[in-house]
Amino acid sequence: MSDFKDRIIRAAKLDLHLYEEVEADKGALRQAMGVVVISSIAAGVGNIGRVGFSGILIGTIFALIGWFVWAYLIYFIGTKLLPEPQTKSHPAELMRTIGFSSSPGLIRVLGIIPGLSGIVFPVAAIWMLVAMVIAVRQALDYHSTFRAVGVCIIGWVVQAIVIILLLSIFAGSPKPI
Repeated sequence: MSDFKDRIIRAAKLDLHLYEEVEADKGALRQAMGVVVISSIAAGVGNIGRVGFSGILIGTIFALIGWFVWAYLIYFIGTKLLPEPQTKSHPAELMRTIGFSSSPGLIRVLGIIPGLSGIVFPVAAIWMLVAMVIAVRQALDYHSTFRAVGVCIIGWVVQAIVIILLLSIFAGSPKPI
């Protein structure tokens, strides 16, 4: 357990070696999933006044699905569309590194303190984004941080388009009476 806790702290500290370590450790997939789950629960607790207890469960399920989809999306963009000559990766490596990049999200639990939510959630989002770029850079063996940023931006745009399309399909527009 202390190894897991240590990895979470190192990931939040943006330790490049940690991201290389979990990229190579095939046994770290469950730990990465644990980080995603704990981080989403922290967000739910920090936002419990708005989401309630059922929101925590739904948020956790969507976080796990998003983590899985995001890893495959980043894998495709990073290895097929924007690889560097030394780029070699596998979706599981990205799942491990991206999972640990959720570590800074644990601070979102502090959003439960009145008045802190408006500060904690944006700080966590930026911190998690920086961790994500580092995770992507390490997992895809990039030399360029700018390329990792580009992969994350393209992935975000693609994901946003898919979400908008899905919402328009499933939510639809209200029908006149």
